Amino acid sequence: MNVSIDKNSGYCFGVEYAIQMAEDELETSEQLYCLGDIVHNRMEVERLHQQGLRIIDREQLGTLHDCKVLIRAHGEPPETYELALRNNLTLIDASCPVVLKLQNRVKHAFDATQRQNGQIVIYGQPGHAEVAGLTGQTGNRAIIVMNEQDLDQVDFARPVTLFSQTTKSTAGFYRMKQLIEERIAAAGGALESFDANDSICRQVSNREPQLRKFAVEHDVIVFVSGRKSSNGKALFSVVNQTNPRSYFVENEQELEDAWFEGAQSVGICGATSTPMWLMQRVADRIQEIGAAVPA
Repeated sequence: MNVSIDKNSGYCFGVEYAIQMAEDELETSEQLYCLGDIVHNRMEVERLHQQGLRIIDREQLGTLHDCKVLIRAHGEPPETYELALRNNLTLIDASCPVVLKLQNRVKHAFDATQRQNGQIVIYGQPGHAEVAGLTGQTGNRAIIVMNEQDLDQVDFARPVTLFSQTTKSTAGFYRMKQLIEERIAAAGGALESFDANDSICRQVSNREPQLRKFAVEHDVIVFVSGRKSSNGKALFSVVNQTNPRSYFVENEQELEDAWFEGAQSVGICGATSTPMWLMQRVADRIQEIGAAVPA
């Protein structure tokens, strides 16, 4: 049984940058705080914990003074930086440049819509760290939508500016754009008052066609990702639609021998938050299973 790892999978630039910054800091510090999981992958979080990275939540952040805190790639709202100033916290800012640029765009769009009685709508996952950072640019007045029902919150008689969380599905964004256009038309509004901004990271969206090609080249696909990863859920959906014999695992311990019966070729791929070392560990375990499972 041939087992191969997708060369296009693994960390995106933003995640790789954040982890490198954490590792560099931990070389000279015994302990470093990080606001939220540095990456939506439990195995990587555990590895960095062993090096001294301590994950904290927002409530714990408020109790810290005179220490260093890493801001992960997802970015943070303005109030986090204000708190850091009050508590004399040194922020090691690993916010992804793509996310920072989007935050700036959302802030400028919000300021403009205030003069036009407009609304900022963000296609994204409620409660997600990146979305919290984006809505923070609007004083938490942006409307977050994930599905058609969420659009009931929007007043389509007023101007609408749409953005997307950077790791969402491209198809999902354009479906949401279409639904908004239909709602505006039904409300008798003007489409000229609707500004749709495809703000999905191209390093993420470009993986979709690459994954479809990879998925059809193998009998079985094993997709490795943390279950908290929004990007992981979106990319696995792409793989699963292309190849029904696709399986989602968090680590090699979740593999089942029966998945590989009759398989000549197995492909391993993952989310932008999946480390290459973890996909290699999964590959090694599948090789062991392949030696025992009849082809």
